Amino acid sequence: MAAQRIPGWINAEPGRRQPPGDRKQVFKAADRGVGLPDHRVDACKVAAKAGRAPTIVDAALTLGAHHAVTMPTRRGYVPAMGETSIMTAEELLRLNLPDKRTELIRGRLVVRDPGGARHGAVAMQLGYRIMAHAEAHDLGRVYAAETGFKLESDPDTVRAPDVAFIAKHRVPEIEPRGYPGWAPDLAVEVLAHDDHPAETLEKIAQWLKAGVRLVWVVDSEKRTARVYRADGSEALLGTNETLDGEDVLPGFRCPLADL
Repeated sequence: MAAQRIPGWINAEPGRRQPPGDRKQVFKAADRGVGLPDHRVDACKVAAKAGRAPTIVDAALTLGAHHAVTMPTRRGYVPAMGETSIMTAEELLRLNLPDKRTELIRGRLVVRDPGGARHGAVAMQLGYRIMAHAEAHDLGRVYAAETGFKLESDPDTVRAPDVAFIAKHRVPEIEPRGYPGWAPDLAVEVLAHDDHPAETLEKIAQWLKAGVRLVWVVDSEKRTARVYRADGSEALLGTNETLDGEDVLPGFRCPLADL
C-alpha cells in the first residue's frame, strides 16, 4: 500500500499550546487518518490518553501514514478467530505467525509485516549502543526488538518496542517466561513502513500511562526523533542533535546523524 500523507497532522508552532476546544476534533481526525485543524498538537492526544493535561510542543515532525493490518481484516491468519473474538496475553504467547509482528490491543490482535532494512539497521544500532552503555556502567537490562510487555489486563494489552531498557533496581531475580507485567523505563520506537500516525500516538500514550519514564520515537529515514517524558514534557530532535538518556539511562548519548 502506498504511503498516505496527513498534512501537518503532528505539526505545531513552537511554544504554542493546544486550545482546549480543539481536543475532540484533533482526536477524531487523527483516528480517521485525515488532516487536522490549524492548531495541531500530537502531545494533546498522548497526554489525554495518559491521563495528563496537554503539554507544549516545540516544533514539527511529519510521519508517513500507513495502516496496520488488524485481525478482523485478515482473519485468515487465525481461522478460529471471528469479528468479535478477544485474545488473551497467554494466547498471544502461544500464537505462531511466522514473519509477522504481533501485538495485542485491548484483546484485539494486530498483525504487521516485518520492518524494512533501514528500520532494522537503525533499531539494531540503537539497541547495540544502549546495551554497550548499560553493561559498561551496570545500569540494568536491555531487551531486544519485539519483546512484549503486558500493559493492561481484562482485556489484555501487550506492546513491543524496538528496544527496551529496565533499570537495575527493577530487574526481577527471576524473569517471567511470558510477557512481564510491568513497563520498561525506556521504550524506543523506530518508525516502520506500516506505522500509522494515530496508532503511534496511541502506543506512546499507553507506554507513558503504564509507567515508562522516557519514550524515543525515531524516524529512521529523516534521522529525527521525538522525545516523550513521564512528566508530560517532550522535545523534537533534528538530524544534528543527540538522543540523551537523561536520568533514565545516565551518561548515554547518541547523535542521530550516526544512525
